[in-house]
Amino acid sequence: MADLLEGGLGQFQFPLEQWFYEMPVCTRIWTTATVAISVLVQCHVITPFQLFYSLRAVFVKNQYWRLVTTFFYFGPLSLDLLLHVFFLQRYSRLLEESSGRSPAHYSWLLVYATIVLLFLSPLFSIPFLGQALSSTLVYIWSRRNPDTRLSFLGLIVFKAPWLPWVLILFSVVMHGQVPKDEICGVVVGHVYYFFSDVFPPMYNGVRPLDPPSWWLRIFDAVTEVDAGETAHEDIQMPHRDLAAAPEVR
Repeated sequence: MADLLEGGLGQFQFPLEQWFYEMPVCTRIWTTATVAISVLVQCHVITPFQLFYSLRAVFVKNQYWRLVTTFFYFGPLSLDLLLHVFFLQRYSRLLEESSGRSPAHYSWLLVYATIVLLFLSPLFSIPFLGQALSSTLVYIWSRRNPDTRLSFLGLIVFKAPWLPWVLILFSVVMHGQVPKDEICGVVVGHVYYFFSDVFPPMYNGVRPLDPPSWWLRIFDAVTEVDAGETAHEDIQMPHRDLAAAPEVR
């Protein structure tokens, strides 16, 4: 997908379905939900008023789905949505793939970020938090890859740590106002980066934002079950092949 947007259609060498299933599970779910909700809004099945986060709507009217849908809606079908989905899946995927085979650490990062952003939302009047969460992931990735060089619209080349600020400046130019949601996302991302990457070497490896042991056990159990099923299928395949082979006389 990155080659598609950066290098043109001529470099698109794999089917969309393969690209979709190659995404890690958390990124795949988030991307799918984002596109699906935008389609439903475009088709007038639901409205944005049913999706945004509001303390009164959630805790007085018991509309608890808003705790989740606020992170999935980026706007109606448009070029702007395509760019949001691109950045979302690209940097979410890079972070999730770098967190290891188990999604435990990455999913815990999402839990941390969503909880903090839900707390900040009423303070800064941010009804939709998808862009803020995406900015959190972009910031964390950019700080963990300080030597990576990026090109923005083919006009300027810069190192990865500047990416969040370039995107904020682009939003200011495009919309004429400071993007509060992106700035909140950067702050949340910096807190996570500091306590996960900077703080531990200074304090004997203490990692206060790592997932708790019970969270790790849940995902380890799921991973072991999946690995066992895969191994069982691999063992059964040769037997099926032998049974299907013709007899040689």
